[in-house]
Amino acid sequence: MLSYTLIAGLLFGLYFTLIGLGLNLVFGVMRIVNLAHGDFLMLGAFVAYWLFTLFAINPLPAVPVAFGVFLLIGLPLYRLLVPRLLRARDPEMLSFILFFGLSQAIEAIATIAFGTGERSIPGRVIGESIAAALSLLSGHPAGTGPVSILGQRFPMAWAVSAAVSALAVVLVYVYLYRTRLGTLTRAVMVERDEALATGIDVHRVSAIAFGVGLGLAALAGVFAPFMLGSITPAMGVNVTVTSFAVIVIGSLGNPLGTVLGGLVYGVSYMFMQSYYSSWANLLPYLLLIAILLVRPSGLLGRQVRRA
Repeated sequence: MLSYTLIAGLLFGLYFTLIGLGLNLVFGVMRIVNLAHGDFLMLGAFVAYWLFTLFAINPLPAVPVAFGVFLLIGLPLYRLLVPRLLRARDPEMLSFILFFGLSQAIEAIATIAFGTGERSIPGRVIGESIAAALSLLSGHPAGTGPVSILGQRFPMAWAVSAAVSALAVVLVYVYLYRTRLGTLTRAVMVERDEALATGIDVHRVSAIAFGVGLGLAALAGVFAPFMLGSITPAMGVNVTVTSFAVIVIGSLGNPLGTVLGGLVYGVSYMFMQSYYSSWANLLPYLLLIAILLVRPSGLLGRQVRRA
């Protein structure tokens, strides 16, 4: 039981990393808190749901679709909202108000469009997609059952969600540390005014980062029916709270610190579900209070300040 809970916690931890990654990237670049982050994840979940329901498109092919669509949505949305916000005297506090309003608007529109009922996608469709791909590559039939990890068996959907999340983290690392755009992005993260003074197109860099952040949220939404259960238009608030807990545990403003926060949260979540299930819904708040009391800068806060 202990080993199963620990491995399951790591799988969920990778997924929670993906949930918080976009939020932390946006905060790191612009120092604004996107309280609508969970609502964009919810919209990504509905993209996967409707593609599967209407066109029988498996959630895996929906991954690049959701990411690309919300990346493109993020570029004009940034231009519409953020530059004016950053010129304010207190952009961080105003970002709470602005994106809280955006969150409520998205939830209301989604409720009108989709209704209040819960929806889900059968977990077996992920296994069927992977099995079909393996059969095509190997020429032999492949099973669609659970995956065995260190002697423990887990749903295929959990393993695939964790693998895609890990791949997303690697790609964000490449984006930030192995590309010229990433170098410019990190320069803006360190000191926005100095980056502007050196001739960096701060708004272009920030708009791309904002779009990537929304794309990552939508990507996480594709796997929400398998990892979070049913999806509803009202799920955004809880997801945003979870995302905020994850990035505070790791370190605010350090996107890759989200990995540590996600793993800590995932393992804690699975242990709570296994041994104290009635307390599981309180976990984000308990972890937030504990981290803010013991180490307000997050587990990697010291390293971030030295950078």
